[in-house]
Amino acid sequence: MLFLCYSRCTTCQKAKKWLLENGISFEERHIKEENPTKEELKLWHEKSGLPIKKFFNTSGVLYKEYKVKDKLPNMTEDEQFELLATDGLLVKRPMLICDDMVLVGFKEAEWSEKLK
Repeated sequence: MLFLCYSRCTTCQKAKKWLLENGISFEERHIKEENPTKEELKLWHEKSGLPIKKFFNTSGVLYKEYKVKDKLPNMTEDEQFELLATDGLLVKRPMLICDDMVLVGFKEAEWSEKLK
């Protein structure tokens, strides 16, 4: 499992603590230092079954600064993936990538249900 996180994000810290407490092994990747590529994002999006909008960190500073909310309706899916790939802080976190699923954002009940 690949765990994408940002060390200063409290939700990421909670998710990591939860993974460790539940004995779930994972490889950690810092989302800002090693930004997901467009290809990775496309693959994860496909695997997740979620709308692409769920991959954007809508509460982040960059999302607001770049006025992404206003731009998204006029962007193609490909352009959205390109934008996400420009900076890890635009991407919703934490993200847990497994062989058969992708969990975006940390909701303890959902992670418990899907990982146990």
